[in-house]
Amino acid sequence: MTELTDSYLADADRLSALLASAADADWSAPSPCEGWSAADVVDHVVDTQRSFLAERDADLGPRPSGTPEEVWAAHTDAVRRAVADDAFVTREYDGYFGRTTVADTLARFYGFDLLVHHWDIARALGRDVQWDDAEMDRIETALDGFGDQLYGEGICQPALDVPDDAPRQVRLLARMGRAA
Repeated sequence: MTELTDSYLADADRLSALLASAADADWSAPSPCEGWSAADVVDHVVDTQRSFLAERDADLGPRPSGTPEEVWAAHTDAVRRAVADDAFVTREYDGYFGRTTVADTLARFYGFDLLVHHWDIARALGRDVQWDDAEMDRIETALDGFGDQLYGEGICQPALDVPDDAPRQVRLLARMGRAA
């Protein structure tokens, strides 16, 4: 596997730990994603990753069902099998922002997605997530890379106003239309 694949899997493992620790949670609780419950956020993460990987000819089998934790666990097991193939993860394709690889997209875009939605799910479940500096660097780089597309449909809500001296995580969340 590549360093990029390892980065994606580490992010996936952190989400797995959150979901496993929330087995008795109220998965219908509203998330910071407008109109979505905690379970809806998990479904979104699974479905977008499955769609991306299927478009690259990965065979992940049928979509898992069950509790959000069970769906995520089965999904990540299937993804682990797919990304164990170095030829698959190093495959190049023309992405939205230019030529890239499966591993790069998993690490950079889906890694960003996992970090942010980890926070969303935690908030829905009444928990708090504190990003470290490296995670905030990755989020900020991803946000910068989106350019004007950041506020396109289905990506982020319009930015919220926060004081310039607010903590970095609060500023990043506000940039994504999320109230800390």
